[in-house]
Amino acid sequence: MTELSRRHFMSWISGLALAAPTLFSRYAAAAPHADNVQLLHLERNSWVPNNAHLPVILYKQALAPATDRTGAAEAQFEQHQWPPQWVASIFDYHHYHSTAHEVLGCVSGKADVMLGGPGGHVVTLSAGDVVLLPTGTGHCNQGSSDDFLVVGAYPPQQNWDICREAPTQAMIDRMAHLPFPASDPVTGAQGPLISQWQRS
Repeated sequence: MTELSRRHFMSWISGLALAAPTLFSRYAAAAPHADNVQLLHLERNSWVPNNAHLPVILYKQALAPATDRTGAAEAQFEQHQWPPQWVASIFDYHHYHSTAHEVLGCVSGKADVMLGGPGGHVVTLSAGDVVLLPTGTGHCNQGSSDDFLVVGAYPPQQNWDICREAPTQAMIDRMAHLPFPASDPVTGAQGPLISQWQRS
């Protein structure tokens, strides 16, 4: 299936899911229990700006098992106003995005990912886990299984860049006012984003 037809197919699937949610109940993940949600508040770390206002949100086992877990995760993010853009691994060097917030849904395998830049916090992502990274958050794959894959999704009209050095003042100002959907990428109208991400 070509990328264009895949996207059209996913848009069609998302429309059906909104019209008839019971049809897709086997793909719907239950709202993450509070014990399965972790928040990381990251301050600037050397050249990595991180985000002092919006925490990283880690959802453990938030994607429901499915025959096509990639397609199910893409549909879930799309339905909650976080359109998916790619399926791949995570870069094995420290970087951040200054033009987009990012949500990563692990659909297979396992990886240790360092958040916050060099010397930061290492979290283990396994199939079913989701991590929501506010703009500016450093991340780096520290080691992963051969089958490690994530779905990368972003707010509408946000295109990610790759930054590997300190931000300029213009970048800092842009990140401080970058908008995001009023919808949690995992659970929609309710969820940690709604309570933990406050608009400036």
